Amino acid sequence: MIKRGELKSFNSTTYTASVQMSGSLAVWLDGIAVARNIASAEMVPGRRCAVLFFSDTDPKDSVLVAVYV
Repeated sequence: MIKRGELKSFNSTTYTASVQMSGSLAVWLDGIAVARNIASAEMVPGRRCAVLFFSDTDPKDSVLVAVYV
């Protein structure tokens, strides 16, 4: 399943991000893996993003696959 979110922060050392999921002010996911094909310069807080979830029960089993406007 792919869900939309907003990038809140990015750690270029671990290539992980904090993302606020769309539709919820309370749901923030920390430590989400970021696809290595996304340049770190593109990881600007406030940008929209797409997160691919591999599991319905484990939000850590996901990867940020795109950032856009």
